[in-house]
Amino acid sequence: MYSNIRNIIFLIFLLFAVTIHAQNDRKKLEEKRINLQNEIKTINNLLFKTKKEEKNLVSQVTDLNQKIKVRTKLINAINEEANSISREIRKNERQIKDLEFELAILKRDYADMIYRSYKSKSKHSRLMFVLSSENFNQAYRRFQYMKQYTAYRKKQGEEIERKTLKLQGLTDTLKVKKADKILLLNEKKDEQSKIEQEKKTQEKLISQVKKKEKQYVTQIRAKEREERSIDAQIERLIREEIAKANSKSGGTESNTNTNKAVSGFILTTEGKALAAKFTENRGKLPWPVAKGLVVRGYGTQPHPTLPGITVESNGVYIATEEGSKARAVFEGTVLAIQSVSGQFAVYVQHGNYISIYNNLEQVYVKKGDKVSTKQEIGLIHTDRVTDKTVLKFQMWRDTNRENPTSWIYNM
Repeated sequence: MYSNIRNIIFLIFLLFAVTIHAQNDRKKLEEKRINLQNEIKTINNLLFKTKKEEKNLVSQVTDLNQKIKVRTKLINAINEEANSISREIRKNERQIKDLEFELAILKRDYADMIYRSYKSKSKHSRLMFVLSSENFNQAYRRFQYMKQYTAYRKKQGEEIERKTLKLQGLTDTLKVKKADKILLLNEKKDEQSKIEQEKKTQEKLISQVKKKEKQYVTQIRAKEREERSIDAQIERLIREEIAKANSKSGGTESNTNTNKAVSGFILTTEGKALAAKFTENRGKLPWPVAKGLVVRGYGTQPHPTLPGITVESNGVYIATEEGSKARAVFEGTVLAIQSVSGQFAVYVQHGNYISIYNNLEQVYVKKGDKVSTKQEIGLIHTDRVTDKTVLKFQMWRDTNRENPTSWIYNM
């Protein structure tokens, strides 16, 4: 008996666990879809808020590629969620079918019981049934039997009521799930229509770009040379500042000659503690902008428009809204402020780590200032030709580059 009870409890627990797991999976899929929808809204707000000029064709194609890529992910996410709902619907339909079968048996048995009870009642009363007993023990057993029979009838009636309510609940849930699936399929159809239109626009733009491919390649090469020059300036300044800091601390690397190898900061006890704290927050640091979208990743990657062309990035490029401020990703000290191609770059030191905020048109801090996490440190420049506001964000560990995407939360 106890073994059967344990088995029943285990099955109930298993069913509950499976249901919760399915609900969690569905919730994750729904969150994924909503995040992708929000990302498309961000792309539209940050990259497509104004009509582009013809000289920005390559930029238009790049932006459109990004939107198509995210929309493709959204369609895949919708498919995943619709498939998940389909599985839930099939499971629900099986449960309804099983429950209807169980309910039919219960109702048949209950009707048979009522009929037998009625026939028995017509022959003799319950009192006569007890009084006609041969002895007291038999009378007691007959009395107990009638009590049990009455209780069983009541229990059967309650079970029918319970299963009827459960069946109604399952039926209502099924209707909701089918309605959810229809909404998702309509959304998928709408997204497919949009992506087809975007691909047509993309083909036209690429056709226009190819007509002036040599001109655009020349522009890209010139831009790459300018960026390499800026990156060299950044690296040189970092080495100089490390050498200066070590000289002040009485370290051996006191020579500020940039040709000399500089391995890294000689940290004080306080600096080591800050570096350790910074390392503990890897993958959890806030974004350097309140609202943004990565438009160029870290490292070497193929150009999104021109075949055979690669672009190199020592950090990430984050598009944001006009008037946005760059924010410190962690507490630290302003190590340096540098003028770069008419704009400014702010270097914030966190122990032996450095975060760099480049392409600022105004700076709110000065060298040596202590800054806190999320403190605004400068106004990000808006390009009046492309109408884009882009923060160029880098991270370094001593003289070594770091990939910001592995440090910033959900980048």
